[in-house]
Amino acid sequence: MNLIKPAKLKKGDTIAIIAPSGEVDMKKIQKAVSFFENSGFKVQLGANIDKCKNYLAGCDEERLEDLHNAFLNPEIKAIICARGGYGAIRLVNKINYDIIKNNPKIFCGYSDITALSAMILKKTGLITFSGAMAQSDFAQDKSEDFTIKSFFATLIEGKCTLTANSNTRVNASGILFGGNLATLVSLCGLDFIPDEKFIFFTEDVGEPVYKIDRYFTQLLNIEIFRKNITAIALGEFLDVDNQEFLQDLFNQIEIPVIGTFPISHGKTKATVPFGAIAKIENETIKIEDFMA
Repeated sequence: MNLIKPAKLKKGDTIAIIAPSGEVDMKKIQKAVSFFENSGFKVQLGANIDKCKNYLAGCDEERLEDLHNAFLNPEIKAIICARGGYGAIRLVNKINYDIIKNNPKIFCGYSDITALSAMILKKTGLITFSGAMAQSDFAQDKSEDFTIKSFFATLIEGKCTLTANSNTRVNASGILFGGNLATLVSLCGLDFIPDEKFIFFTEDVGEPVYKIDRYFTQLLNIEIFRKNITAIALGEFLDVDNQEFLQDLFNQIEIPVIGTFPISHGKTKATVPFGAIAKIENETIKIEDFMA
């Protein structure tokens, strides 16, 4: 795969906020706009961001239009998703991936946005980012300091090093691939798994352990997944029903497993390059040279 590196974010750049998934809270979006403007950036909202179609932020065509337009607009240097929820998978077979490939730029989100990051990497080679979102992380009265620092260090400085809360020592390398576990599994049946060796980073929230077991088993039953995975880097699995069963599940996996890293649905989250070349050395993930 020929990886495409987006350009670093700079003060004064224009950031687009779009909603490819669930319906947004416009009061919170305006708070996020104020945060970015006060941080020295210009902000442009997707034309359809305030739309609502049942539980979605507008119909598929409206959400797709905002995604395409954000990549096509040369003034926009970064695209930050408003929130997750559900809806991104409805777009993956409708996206014009040539638009993205020919207009590479920062694209950031987590949770349901995992579906877009996985397909963008597979179809274009563009490195995207699993990280903070407008409504979820930048609309709070007091945002988590680590989350903000990680976001700007990754996107402005092009620096990202993650240290696990673990005594496990693992050495592995490959591109970083993964994200939200349940969302990624929802792509099964599509061509979404990298052809290269990869480190699988993953997290989830509110899933019972038997479902987490099912998700890992489903992925590991896929030959190309099993062939190319070099290690599993665990983020946080929040609000599970039985931590003992969860740990037993991870102990059974016959692949090097290390965690926990600050990759999360929680308030404390790292912004991680999705598709970048990485190395796990003992308890640290080192990711370098992922920005142009």
